[in-house]
Amino acid sequence: MPQAVTPSPAPLSRRFCVAPMMDWTTSHYRYFARLLSRHTLLYTEMVTTGALIHGDTARFLRFEEAEHPLALQLGGSDPSELAQCARLAEQHGFDEVNLNVGCPSDRVQNNMIGACLMGHPGLVADCIKAMQDATSLPVTVKHRIGINGRESWDELAHFVDTVAATGCQTFIVHARIAILEGLSPKENREIPPLKYDWVYRLKQAFPQLEIIINGGITTLEDTQAHLALVDGVMVGREAYHNPWLLAGIDPVLFGTAAPVASRHDALRAMFPFIEAELARGVHLGHITRHLLGLFHAQPGGRQFRRHLSENAHKPGADLSVLEAALARVPEPDHAE
Repeated sequence: MPQAVTPSPAPLSRRFCVAPMMDWTTSHYRYFARLLSRHTLLYTEMVTTGALIHGDTARFLRFEEAEHPLALQLGGSDPSELAQCARLAEQHGFDEVNLNVGCPSDRVQNNMIGACLMGHPGLVADCIKAMQDATSLPVTVKHRIGINGRESWDELAHFVDTVAATGCQTFIVHARIAILEGLSPKENREIPPLKYDWVYRLKQAFPQLEIIINGGITTLEDTQAHLALVDGVMVGREAYHNPWLLAGIDPVLFGTAAPVASRHDALRAMFPFIEAELARGVHLGHITRHLLGLFHAQPGGRQFRRHLSENAHKPGADLSVLEAALARVPEPDHAE
């Protein structure tokens, strides 16, 4: 399928976004997510500057035209390397480039990537400025409300103020601190308490900035409640494990019709894309692993997941595996 080379012509909205998630927000997941919501802003997995500059650049930046609007998230702390990667993002047709200042894993800390940069607001500002100078794309930052040892409101406000001085307008805020020693990335998503009120307070303190809230949000009702106090909502794991959540975004948040009427229709709409991916040598299981949650909490959902899990990895697996899995789920007589 052709590589997109120009950004989406539609105005970029961050009212609702799906978070960048390693190994999850691949092109296969994003293509499926776009079938469920035309307006949701999608993010790539975090890509490090080293991988882009010294690795398989084309593979890391490949995406389908249908995925727009789409943001590239970068991990790095060298302003010149980030500038180079921001240029690549624009050349390859992304709609936004985002700097990761939130990932707490040891691997990225050792390379001065992710949440540890919360302790270096001046460096983050230098990175953002270098990226802005290299591209006409919006340059945004995703960060925590703090890190252990730097977890006061004043330090958070100083971080945002310092980075905003570059002209950066958009701050995506995971409403937890990151604990850089002793907790796994998974534990860092669950153990530090959520402090949504700090994100609301940022919007009050910096009304001119676009503040997007992230962390622990799982329902459309919660999303709407947050939108009364901030500019946008970013959802992560729930949008992956229960992707049908996205089917409500367009009608509820944007006042437009849902692109598909049912889960069955959504999966069938994936078939041409899946056929094209199989034809270029992609194994079916690499695609279907992102579809397992489609019938979450639905009759037949467990049988659907089991059939895919047991059969999609087999040599020669094709669309017939998906059709057989789909047959295990009762189809509604009307739109869901």
